[in-house]
Amino acid sequence: MSAFGDIVPRMIGRWHGLVIDCPDPRGLAGFYEALLGMVRVQDDDGRFVVIGDTPDRPGLAFALVEDWTPPQWPRESAHQHLDVRVDDLAAAGAEVLALGARRLDGGGERFDVYADPAGHPFCLVSW
Repeated sequence: MSAFGDIVPRMIGRWHGLVIDCPDPRGLAGFYEALLGMVRVQDDDGRFVVIGDTPDRPGLAFALVEDWTPPQWPRESAHQHLDVRVDDLAAAGAEVLALGARRLDGGGERFDVYADPAGHPFCLVSW
């Protein structure tokens, strides 16, 4: 039984990855490699870079967009961002700032909001 009642959905495909547009795929991939402990599994001349835990599992991809404009938090990005679970919000916050992130307005008792070096919002969450 699924969340949709008695209907058991047929799998059409498998999740391959999430593609993030940015002005510097290699640079942003490096940021997320350090944040998530992933490794580079593909690099197509710096125009399309993929990181993951292994090449045969879903990963994060970074695609070059020449005229990149970062989203304006929270207006344009409130419904699309990554959540990264951490053990210690303060310690993780200091580390992402050292990697080039910047703190954004918002947050709560168990989460803080940041922008990656290209301006994409993400949250550090602690449960």
